[in-house]
Amino acid sequence: MLYGDLLLHTADDLSAGGPTAQVLDGYLDDRLATGLALRLLGGVHAQALSGGAPALAAFYPSTGGIPEQAPGSPQTWAAFRQALAEHRADIRSWLGHPPQTNEVGRAAALLGGLRHVAAETSLPVRLVEVGASAGLNLRADCYCVPGPAGRYGDPRSPVVLADGWQGDAPPESRIEVIERVGGDIAPVDPLTKDGGVRLTAYVWPDQLDRLERLRGALRIAAQVPADLRAEPASATLARMTLRQGTWTVLWHSIFRQYLNDVQRAELATGVAELGAAATPQAPFAYLHFEQSRAGGCRVTLTTWPGGWRRVLGSAPAHGLPVRWRVAD
Repeated sequence: MLYGDLLLHTADDLSAGGPTAQVLDGYLDDRLATGLALRLLGGVHAQALSGGAPALAAFYPSTGGIPEQAPGSPQTWAAFRQALAEHRADIRSWLGHPPQTNEVGRAAALLGGLRHVAAETSLPVRLVEVGASAGLNLRADCYCVPGPAGRYGDPRSPVVLADGWQGDAPPESRIEVIERVGGDIAPVDPLTKDGGVRLTAYVWPDQLDRLERLRGALRIAAQVPADLRAEPASATLARMTLRQGTWTVLWHSIFRQYLNDVQRAELATGVAELGAAATPQAPFAYLHFEQSRAGGCRVTLTTWPGGWRRVLGSAPAHGLPVRWRVAD
């Protein structure tokens, strides 16, 4: 794997006091969950995408390059190390912010969960996302999931989540999203060139399927508006209200790991308060796709009134495929 090879070389270079040590100076005590390696790789990838590291771009498929076939990728590492040495300040500017991996594959989990919500009570959906990054998954209902375990959406969509569902298909139900609201402490504007580069930089350069999904999602974002605000999850929750005649659905994915204990408690309190305020005419759903201590990532849904919690399925961290559980 391209990044596997590069990270092994990077670790050796760090130990030897090379350019990696200079770039990472002051960040080596960061918690593992903050994704320091992803921030470093994203900053270097951005140089290849923007034309600042042409020698590296020649080996990155995301920029039209041809990946090196030799074990250990010595030439690719040499180009990567050169980028670290020549663009230290630019790459370090990426280290002070959380990774913005707005992984579109996770929309498959959201769509299946929304089908369960709509099957419980058929109402229009007000979709709210915390840790929304660029808000691409707020447009999940515009994506397509083909395959034997249920189908969703228009196959002409720029985003096709091929074989995104496995196992027991989510219930057939109509999803109508009438409002899209997102919050993130450092949101990315998907309609700008810089925003597109930032999002693309966090996709691994040799994972062309993910890149294709992202680029399709950027096209949809240009057509389907969403209200995206720079704020912590606590602020997003504080301004959430329930509305008569609609589902209010709060969603997040691979987000909880970036919260400290206080922030996790704030999230739990906000969800509990919204749940307590729910009525049959103004129901509330809390849907999330997060890592499980038992392994993998679980799609979990709780709906109010009633607080009915169930695990709907599981998937790899990037979301595909989602294996739905057999209905009880």
